[in-house]
Amino acid sequence: MIRVEKLTHGFPAKDLYEDISFTLETGQHAVLIGSNGSGKSTLVDMIINTDEYWFDGRIVKADECRVGYASQFSVRDKSQDCTVFEYLCQRFLDIQNEIAAVCEEMATAEDMEAAFEKYQALLDLNESMDGDNYESNIRKQLYTAGMTDLADTKVAHISGGEYKLLQIVREMLLAPNLLVLDEPDVFLDFANLHGLSQLINSYKGTLLVVTHNRYLLNHCFNKILHLEDCDIQEFDGTYPEYRCAQLEGKLELKIQAIEHQEEVERTQEMVNILRRRATLMVNPVIGAAVNAKQSQLDRLMAREIKAPFIEVREPQIVLPEVDLNAAGEDEDVPASDEPKTVISVEDYKVSFDESLLTDVSFEVKAGEKVAIVGGNGTGKTTLVSDILRNDHPSIKIDPDTKYACLSQLLGGDLDENRTVYQVMQDAGFGSGESIKNYLAGYCLEGDILDQRIGQLSGGEQNLLQIAMVAGSGAELLILDEPTSHLDIYAQVALENAITEYKGTVLMVSHDFYLVANCADYVLLVEDNTVRRVRARKFRKMVYDKYFDHEYLEIDKKKQELEADITKAFKKDDVEKVAQLLGELEGLNTK
Repeated sequence: MIRVEKLTHGFPAKDLYEDISFTLETGQHAVLIGSNGSGKSTLVDMIINTDEYWFDGRIVKADECRVGYASQFSVRDKSQDCTVFEYLCQRFLDIQNEIAAVCEEMATAEDMEAAFEKYQALLDLNESMDGDNYESNIRKQLYTAGMTDLADTKVAHISGGEYKLLQIVREMLLAPNLLVLDEPDVFLDFANLHGLSQLINSYKGTLLVVTHNRYLLNHCFNKILHLEDCDIQEFDGTYPEYRCAQLEGKLELKIQAIEHQEEVERTQEMVNILRRRATLMVNPVIGAAVNAKQSQLDRLMAREIKAPFIEVREPQIVLPEVDLNAAGEDEDVPASDEPKTVISVEDYKVSFDESLLTDVSFEVKAGEKVAIVGGNGTGKTTLVSDILRNDHPSIKIDPDTKYACLSQLLGGDLDENRTVYQVMQDAGFGSGESIKNYLAGYCLEGDILDQRIGQLSGGEQNLLQIAMVAGSGAELLILDEPTSHLDIYAQVALENAITEYKGTVLMVSHDFYLVANCADYVLLVEDNTVRRVRARKFRKMVYDKYFDHEYLEIDKKKQELEADITKAFKKDDVEKVAQLLGELEGLNTK
């Protein structure tokens, strides 16, 4: 279907690929993963729009390859006055109308051969899309996506997440030979994410998907393409199998490296012994032996053990140091054991689009980690925006609490025409060298300071925001979809940072892993209001509705095992690594 051979491409400021090669066979469901900024979106765009790029190497597409594409950014035309079902019917009806028009042309056409070729091409397209059965196919796809109840809803009235899923349904119905999905999961709630996984697994065609979503990675793909450091790793199998294979390969290289180092040390010791003997007696045989052993040592030193393909590029996220006991020390009022209220919402109400939030009341205490969770379009971001503005009569933020925020809109309020250096300087991060060193800890390296905000990938923009929030000294963090666009390593690093943070966190998130692993409790937005739910109860609700039995417990155990494997690697404890790898492989069979 697709064959990439020795592809080399990059920008003046950054190399992306160097002699990479891979294939995508008919019917495969492949996922393209890699660190933020590694060039995943550029690569899929090169596959789709090959003629628009200059590059070395070849991108070969089969003659019958017809590519469909769903972008991570879907802009809706709110003026559309049709239902979801009618929207999905449009392309099929257009083709049928084109066929009818060609038939009329053929009755009077002078060039009958050209008209017939056009007619046949339309018939072939209609057949490839199973156009004669389009209505039943649309209903089947809506059912698979969990969108049956929306069939008669106006497109202008569905949520952003539902509209994004609708674009994917539409592209699948048009039956391309190759369907490319670029971060299709971003901002989808749990229900729509589940619908997306169902769509992917039921799709009969070839898929190339860019995603960092752990649920999709663990459930939806049979081929892994891992792009990192200008190179690509190709693996036929599931993502859990790939992770084990990665770690096994790393273990093998680690053992080779240890054995190689031991051989170097033995040879060095022999050279030292022979040199000591040579200084005690003049003997041509000993001199020759010294030279021979030295040559052997030089060859060993020059022989490099190949580094593992992937060394984890995990950002070192450290959120601000906060002393919860420091507040109020200089005040005359006596200290209280009760944590102070940092956010208070009382009788809040707001209307947005055609929905309404009402009777919303809650408090967030110092040191609490709170997640606002709800379906797409329920008003979570509207609520958080009002909290951030802090000018609503129903909302109060403690005036003595310093707070910082992260926006789900890429770059937040950052001017995309300004450079990273300018933005960081404006935020008070000091000199160029100190900023460069600071951002390197967030895997923002190279000439990052000279790049404009608009040139950064979605994940890089989000990492930059996290770096700025981490350096803010804030006691309260308000985070809107903080893991969006982040690669897996950055997601885990952020989870760990939030867990270790002593301050207060209020976050809106559709990332179940982040909520399940970090939140003390959940503010659930449903039925036009907000109710407080214990974290354990919320997890059970989601388990029962969307996840396989014990899936998340097993996945959490896998994460813990991988963390222990990383520690064992650092200690060169290969026996421990091998033991833990056996346990990890055992979990993959469950």
